[in-house]
Amino acid sequence: MSDVASALPVGAPSSASASGLAARNVAEQPGIWRLAWRRFCRHKAGLVGLVILTLEVLLAIMAPVLIPRDLAIDPSPLNILQRPSAEHWLGTDEVGRDIFARLIYASRISLSIGFLAVAVAIVVGTTLGALAGYFGGWVDTILMRVTDAILSIPALFFLIVLSVTLGPSVRTMIIVIGLLSWMELARIIRANVLSLKRREFVGAAQTIGARSPQVIARHILPNTLAPIVVAATLGFGNALLTEASVSYLGLGVQPPDPSWGNMLYNAQSYFFNAPWITLYPGVMILITVLCINFIGDGLRDALDPRMKR
Repeated sequence: MSDVASALPVGAPSSASASGLAARNVAEQPGIWRLAWRRFCRHKAGLVGLVILTLEVLLAIMAPVLIPRDLAIDPSPLNILQRPSAEHWLGTDEVGRDIFARLIYASRISLSIGFLAVAVAIVVGTTLGALAGYFGGWVDTILMRVTDAILSIPALFFLIVLSVTLGPSVRTMIIVIGLLSWMELARIIRANVLSLKRREFVGAAQTIGARSPQVIARHILPNTLAPIVVAATLGFGNALLTEASVSYLGLGVQPPDPSWGNMLYNAQSYFFNAPWITLYPGVMILITVLCINFIGDGLRDALDPRMKR
């Protein structure tokens, strides 16, 4: 047993017990993440993106307190297509609803779809990628061929078909986008697991009798957090764009509930008469996706072990 323990790299868990293995891994995580945070703070674009996205999320959470929902939902025939003013900061839409209020409430739906769809993709992609990489053989072959088959299907086409079949709704959007976004993450996790399962600390855990689910969950997956975080960040931006695309086609979030995509869809007939209706949701999508990409770039650099301290 002492020979196994001495073979472990610095920071790997002790072979004394399975709980000892996990304890050593967990003990070292704060130092790793503190270092990553310092690196991230040096990435100015990523830091700016994080601040802006945080403000968007806070506005979305506080929307019911800050703005009455009626302004975003109920038509107002006396205020149709009003230009930006002191009363309506960003003007009103084709049925008199306040655009600023609709943008804030739309962010609640669009950001929620993005977050939850990414959560679905992380669960599915991480699980399948870990199983394929750890067990190998026929398990790896079957899971990777299924992954390749789904990747060969045009995602937007498949999303439209499922939206029509299941009916357009927020729940449908979350499930469908999540189930169409896990494949790249599964490949990344598989590659990491293939490398990690040959490490000494994994062998030590197996030697003392740890079962495969325990080895995967407690010793391998914690060491794949960096690629998961980066992939999830970039996947969030893709989920927002996908939701906007499908809602723009009228198959996503349905009126009167606003999303950035269906706001664009409703405004397309008024592009020349009232361009502000189209401008603001488009700008929100642009800013949000750019911020997410900046954050993803910052996280990629911060979590890259080749970066200098």
